[in-house]
Amino acid sequence: MSDNAGLIVEPHGSLVLVLPVSDLGRVWLAKHYPEGDEHAYLGDALVVEHRYAADLAGGVTADGLLVS
Repeated sequence: MSDNAGLIVEPHGSLVLVLPVSDLGRVWLAKHYPEGDEHAYLGDALVVEHRYAADLAGGVTADGLLVS
């Protein structure tokens, strides 16, 4: 696995699951999308509407992590 492996984005219709694949990915999600009232998680995966996935992926890559 790459040193900068981050997140996997899985489309599921109108929702997208964002799964961390490394400790870096988990830390990034916790920092930018902390669990709570504003962010929904299903297990370790952040659940977002499809329309927000591109911006999220852009933020991840801007911080030097990989998205697949």
